[in-house]
Amino acid sequence: MKIGIIGSGVVAQTLGTKWLALGHEVAIGTRDPEKIDEKKMMAASLRDWRAQTENRGKVVTFQQAAAFGDVLVNATGGTVSVDALKLAAADKVGGKVLLDIANELDHSRGMPPRALASDERCLAERIQAAFPNLKVVKTLNTISAVVMVNPKGLAGGDHTVFMSGNDAGAKSQVADLLRGLGWSDILDLGDLSTARGPEMYMALWLRLWGATRTPNVNIKVQR
Repeated sequence: MKIGIIGSGVVAQTLGTKWLALGHEVAIGTRDPEKIDEKKMMAASLRDWRAQTENRGKVVTFQQAAAFGDVLVNATGGTVSVDALKLAAADKVGGKVLLDIANELDHSRGMPPRALASDERCLAERIQAAFPNLKVVKTLNTISAVVMVNPKGLAGGDHTVFMSGNDAGAKSQVADLLRGLGWSDILDLGDLSTARGPEMYMALWLRLWGATRTPNVNIKVQR
Protein backbone atom coordinates (compact mmCIF):
# COMPACT_ATOMS: atom_id res chain seq x y z
CA MET A 1 0.00 0.00 0.00
CA LYS A 2 1.11 3.57 -0.64
CA ILE A 3 0.89 5.74 2.50
CA GLY A 4 1.21 9.51 2.30
CA ILE A 5 2.05 11.17 5.62
CA ILE A 6 1.35 14.88 6.01
CA GLY A 7 3.89 16.02 8.59
CA SER A 8 7.54 15.15 9.16
CA GLY A 9 8.20 15.08 12.91
CA VAL A 10 8.95 12.20 15.24
CA VAL A 11 5.51 10.60 14.88
CA ALA A 12 5.62 10.75 11.08
CA GLN A 13 9.16 9.38 10.94
CA THR A 14 8.45 6.58 13.44
CA LEU A 15 5.31 5.43 11.65
CA GLY A 16 6.96 5.79 8.26
CA THR A 17 9.89 3.61 9.29
CA LYS A 18 7.59 0.91 10.65
CA TRP A 19 5.34 0.87 7.58
CA LEU A 20 8.34 0.64 5.28
CA ALA A 21 9.58 -2.34 7.31
CA LEU A 22 6.15 -3.92 6.82
CA GLY A 23 6.46 -3.59 3.05
CA HIS A 24 4.40 -0.47 2.40
CA GLU A 25 5.55 2.46 0.27
CA VAL A 26 5.81 5.68 2.28
CA ALA A 27 6.12 9.34 1.35
CA ILE A 28 6.57 11.90 4.11
CA GLY A 29 5.27 15.34 3.20
CA THR A 30 6.98 18.43 4.56
CA ARG A 31 6.49 22.14 3.92
CA ASP A 32 9.90 22.52 2.27
CA PRO A 33 11.58 19.29 1.13
CA GLU A 34 14.75 21.22 0.30
CA LYS A 35 15.32 21.83 4.04
CA ILE A 36 16.15 18.17 4.43
CA ASP A 37 19.00 18.73 6.91
CA GLU A 38 16.96 20.60 9.53
CA LYS A 39 16.43 18.72 12.79
CA LYS A 40 12.77 18.01 13.53
CA MET A 41 12.65 18.77 17.26
CA MET A 42 12.77 15.31 18.91
CA ALA A 43 13.26 13.61 15.55
CA ALA A 44 16.15 13.21 13.16
CA SER A 45 16.55 15.33 10.06
CA LEU A 46 14.73 14.01 7.03
CA ARG A 47 18.06 13.27 5.36
CA ASP A 48 18.96 11.07 8.33
CA TRP A 49 15.51 9.43 8.23
CA ARG A 50 15.87 8.69 4.55
CA ALA A 51 19.31 7.19 5.16
CA GLN A 52 17.95 5.06 8.02
CA THR A 53 15.34 3.67 5.65
CA GLU A 54 18.02 2.96 3.02
CA ASN A 55 16.43 5.62 0.82
CA ARG A 56 13.20 3.65 0.50
CA GLY A 57 11.25 6.45 2.19
CA LYS A 58 10.34 9.44 0.05
CA VAL A 59 10.53 13.07 1.20
CA VAL A 60 8.14 15.26 -0.76
CA THR A 61 5.83 18.27 -0.42
CA PHE A 62 2.51 18.09 1.41
CA GLN A 63 0.70 18.11 -1.93
CA GLN A 64 2.85 15.35 -3.39
CA ALA A 65 2.34 13.17 -0.30
CA ALA A 66 -1.43 13.61 -0.52
CA ALA A 67 -1.41 12.68 -4.20
CA PHE A 68 0.93 9.71 -3.60
CA GLY A 69 -0.89 7.91 -0.83
CA ASP A 70 -3.67 5.38 -1.23
CA VAL A 71 -4.17 6.18 2.47
CA LEU A 72 -3.24 9.50 4.07
CA VAL A 73 -2.07 10.28 7.60
CA ASN A 74 -2.39 13.64 9.33
CA ALA A 75 0.71 13.78 11.54
CA THR A 76 0.93 17.57 11.79
CA GLY A 77 0.49 19.62 14.94
CA GLY A 78 -3.24 19.78 15.54
CA THR A 79 -3.43 23.56 15.67
CA VAL A 80 -2.15 23.78 12.06
CA SER A 81 -3.66 20.57 10.65
CA VAL A 82 -6.46 22.13 8.60
CA ASP A 83 -4.07 24.67 7.06
CA ALA A 84 -1.53 21.93 6.30
CA LEU A 85 -4.18 19.81 4.61
CA LYS A 86 -5.24 22.82 2.55
CA LEU A 87 -1.60 23.20 1.41
CA ALA A 88 -1.70 19.50 0.56
CA ALA A 89 -4.75 20.12 -1.65
CA ALA A 90 -6.53 17.36 0.26
CA ASP A 91 -9.81 18.53 -1.25
CA LYS A 92 -8.59 17.43 -4.67
CA VAL A 93 -7.42 13.85 -4.00
CA GLY A 94 -10.78 12.11 -4.12
CA GLY A 95 -12.35 9.98 -1.40
CA LYS A 96 -9.19 8.74 0.29
CA VAL A 97 -9.03 7.48 3.86
CA LEU A 98 -7.29 9.90 6.24
CA LEU A 99 -5.95 8.70 9.58
CA ASP A 100 -6.08 11.72 11.86
CA ILE A 101 -3.60 11.05 14.66
CA ALA A 102 -3.11 14.67 15.73
CA ASN A 103 -3.95 16.58 18.90
CA GLU A 104 -4.47 20.30 19.41
CA LEU A 105 -2.04 21.40 22.12
CA ASP A 106 -1.21 24.86 23.43
CA HIS A 107 2.50 25.14 24.32
CA SER A 108 2.40 28.88 25.11
CA ARG A 109 2.59 28.32 28.87
CA GLY A 110 5.36 25.75 28.79
CA MET A 111 5.14 22.13 29.85
CA PRO A 112 2.88 20.35 30.12
CA PRO A 113 0.99 21.82 27.19
CA ARG A 114 -2.77 22.36 27.46
CA ALA A 115 -5.10 20.06 25.54
CA LEU A 116 -7.57 22.26 23.65
CA ALA A 117 -10.18 19.62 22.78
CA SER A 118 -13.69 19.81 24.20
CA ASP A 119 -17.20 18.71 23.33
CA GLU A 120 -17.40 21.87 21.23
CA ARG A 121 -13.89 21.64 19.75
CA CYS A 122 -12.91 18.44 17.93
CA LEU A 123 -10.09 18.44 15.38
CA ALA A 124 -11.25 15.31 13.56
CA GLU A 125 -14.73 16.73 13.03
CA ARG A 126 -13.27 20.02 11.84
CA ILE A 127 -11.07 18.21 9.32
CA GLN A 128 -14.04 16.20 8.07
CA ALA A 129 -16.12 19.37 7.67
CA ALA A 130 -13.30 21.13 5.77
CA PHE A 131 -12.63 18.11 3.51
CA PRO A 132 -15.92 16.26 3.01
CA ASN A 133 -14.34 14.18 0.23
CA LEU A 134 -12.02 12.47 2.73
CA LYS A 135 -12.99 9.53 4.93
CA VAL A 136 -11.56 10.69 8.26
CA VAL A 137 -10.77 8.09 10.92
CA LYS A 138 -9.44 9.25 14.29
CA THR A 139 -6.96 6.85 15.89
CA LEU A 140 -3.53 6.57 17.55
CA ASN A 141 -3.75 10.05 19.13
CA THR A 142 -3.82 8.71 22.71
CA ILE A 143 -0.36 7.11 22.73
CA SER A 144 3.28 7.92 22.04
CA ALA A 145 4.96 7.17 18.73
CA VAL A 146 6.97 4.35 20.32
CA VAL A 147 3.80 2.60 21.50
CA MET A 148 2.02 3.25 18.18
CA VAL A 149 4.46 1.05 16.29
CA ASN A 150 5.25 -1.47 19.04
CA PRO A 151 2.19 -2.08 21.20
CA LYS A 152 3.55 -5.42 22.36
CA GLY A 153 6.48 -3.59 23.96
CA LEU A 154 4.07 -2.37 26.66
CA ALA A 155 2.26 -4.93 28.85
CA GLY A 156 2.62 -7.51 26.10
CA GLY A 157 0.21 -5.49 23.95
CA ASP A 158 -2.70 -5.92 26.37
CA HIS A 159 -4.02 -2.36 26.07
CA THR A 160 -6.46 -0.42 23.92
CA VAL A 161 -6.32 1.77 20.83
CA PHE A 162 -9.42 3.74 19.86
CA MET A 163 -10.97 4.40 16.48
CA SER A 164 -13.76 6.77 15.39
CA GLY A 165 -15.17 7.45 11.93
CA ASN A 166 -18.29 7.77 9.82
CA ASP A 167 -17.39 5.25 7.10
CA ALA A 168 -17.41 1.53 7.94
CA GLY A 169 -15.16 0.62 5.01
CA ALA A 170 -12.59 3.23 5.99
CA LYS A 171 -12.55 1.96 9.57
CA SER A 172 -12.07 -1.59 8.34
CA GLN A 173 -9.07 -0.47 6.28
CA VAL A 174 -7.62 1.44 9.24
CA ALA A 175 -8.15 -1.56 11.52
CA ASP A 176 -6.09 -3.66 9.10
CA LEU A 177 -3.27 -1.10 9.30
CA LEU A 178 -3.48 -1.10 13.10
CA ARG A 179 -3.32 -4.88 13.25
CA GLY A 180 -0.29 -4.71 10.96
CA LEU A 181 1.39 -2.50 13.58
CA GLY A 182 0.67 -5.16 16.21
CA TRP A 183 -2.56 -3.91 17.75
CA SER A 184 -5.06 -6.54 18.89
CA ASP A 185 -7.42 -4.53 21.14
CA ILE A 186 -9.01 -2.04 18.73
CA LEU A 187 -12.10 -0.36 20.17
CA ASP A 188 -14.44 1.23 17.61
CA LEU A 189 -16.14 4.05 19.49
CA GLY A 190 -18.61 4.86 16.72
CA ASP A 191 -19.04 7.80 14.38
CA LEU A 192 -16.61 10.70 14.15
CA SER A 193 -18.33 12.69 16.90
CA THR A 194 -16.96 10.09 19.35
CA ALA A 195 -13.43 11.35 18.55
CA ARG A 196 -14.13 14.13 21.04
CA GLY A 197 -13.46 11.61 23.82
CA PRO A 198 -9.97 10.48 22.76
CA GLU A 199 -9.04 14.08 21.96
CA MET A 200 -10.13 15.27 25.42
CA TYR A 201 -8.32 12.28 26.98
CA MET A 202 -5.04 13.97 26.06
CA ALA A 203 -5.42 16.18 29.13
CA LEU A 204 -5.19 13.04 31.30
CA TRP A 205 -2.49 11.40 29.18
CA LEU A 206 -0.20 14.39 29.68
CA ARG A 207 -0.62 14.04 33.46
CA LEU A 208 0.04 10.31 33.26
CA TRP A 209 3.30 11.11 31.48
CA GLY A 210 4.22 13.49 34.28
CA ALA A 211 3.27 11.05 37.04
CA THR A 212 5.00 8.02 35.52
CA ARG A 213 7.90 9.96 33.97
CA THR A 214 7.47 8.16 30.68
CA PRO A 215 5.29 8.87 27.63
CA ASN A 216 5.10 5.14 26.96
CA VAL A 217 1.91 4.52 28.89
CA ASN A 218 -1.58 3.45 27.83
CA ILE A 219 -4.86 2.22 29.23
CA LYS A 220 -6.79 -1.02 28.88
CA VAL A 221 -10.58 -0.91 28.56
CA GLN A 222 -11.93 -3.97 30.38
CA ARG A 223 -15.18 -5.23 28.90
